[in-house]
Amino acid sequence: MLLLALLAVPGSAAGAKYLYGNPELSATIAGTNEFAPGAETGLTVIISNSGLNTHKIAIPSLPPDDLPNTAKLVTVALKSNDAPFTVKTDPQFLSDIMGGAALPATFNVKVADSAAPGTYTLPLEVTYTYLQDAEDYGDLLRYNYQKKTETLPLTVRVTPGLRVEVLNVQTRSLNVGTEGYVSMTLKNIGHDAADKAVAKVARNGASPLIPTDSNAYIGTFAPGETVDVTFKVAVADSAEPQSYPLDIVVAYEDYEGKSTASRPVTIGLPVGGKIDFDVASPTVTLHPGGKSILEVVYRNAGAAKVYSAQARISAVDPFTSSDDTAYLGDLAPGETATARFEVSIDADATLKNYGIDSEIRYRDDLDNSKISDTMKVQVALEKREGTLFTNPVFLAVIAVAIIGAGYYIFAYRKKK
Repeated sequence: MLLLALLAVPGSAAGAKYLYGNPELSATIAGTNEFAPGAETGLTVIISNSGLNTHKIAIPSLPPDDLPNTAKLVTVALKSNDAPFTVKTDPQFLSDIMGGAALPATFNVKVADSAAPGTYTLPLEVTYTYLQDAEDYGDLLRYNYQKKTETLPLTVRVTPGLRVEVLNVQTRSLNVGTEGYVSMTLKNIGHDAADKAVAKVARNGASPLIPTDSNAYIGTFAPGETVDVTFKVAVADSAEPQSYPLDIVVAYEDYEGKSTASRPVTIGLPVGGKIDFDVASPTVTLHPGGKSILEVVYRNAGAAKVYSAQARISAVDPFTSSDDTAYLGDLAPGETATARFEVSIDADATLKNYGIDSEIRYRDDLDNSKISDTMKVQVALEKREGTLFTNPVFLAVIAVAIIGAGYYIFAYRKKK
């Protein structure tokens, strides 16, 4: 009789017809939950719904598609609170999570460089809507939804790490196109006692600073400890006299005995100008025929001192030379030295200005042998002006007169 009464009055407000159940959300981190100080990574969180529908009143007019254990219109936001983490991702919309299903959300997080080792909690705020109940009014079905915000804890761990601070950087002989030394003091400002530590310098992108002796063994590197290291670095010819970046990193074995490395630290190193020379003497005037002395003044026009410099000329027609090298010695920036070369000039050489190629071989501050760019020594060939003392007829008469006078004196003394 009760069943017949209910069927006879389907549209009456006889009360709510409920589906019993609700979402049960939880969150876990996909992958590792351990992070090193200074790390920046994508933290993927899996939000799972384990909610069940425990009761259901079977009413034909109640559709089965909207269930009370479905978390609808889910939005998630990761917070950091007092943890040494910075969350760089805004809240994310994930749509619906049905009972027994899960959806991922990825957040870009950065661990503070100075983060102390330990366990921290990151709160994950999850906001969603779910079907609280449904009321049947015959041809009309009314859904009652409830909005809810839950905070799900995520446990993360910061591992001990080596953090490097670079102090007291000094350079020596670091000039364009040469090799030089870079000395610095490294300090472990992290929380891990590094074992078998090796300091390394590396090229920063397309920087013209190229390490040639890039490793320095440290050994044990405890927190708060400092160590002095020196590296050899070459500077590309294309560089300009300015500062360029160089990266420093320390490879070591961590507290678990695993091989790892500190985060790179970038420093700027000043680079001096290129070692260069020029010809400081004016155009030299010589005359065709015979041998002449070509005297050239060279100047160190660069930014660094050179050692054991030697000048050399490349004699070409109409010049020849069996003495084409001259020693200049050590030259500081701005200093000059004079070289003398013996050259022979063809008697029928064309009278005009010539440019003779010249270069300087030298040693830099690291005793590397270098050769300068080619320079031009300007030589002007001009006709020798005729004089009595250069006229061959006049010279012959003088010679005959001297011989005759000598013979007369000899004969006169012999008669006595």
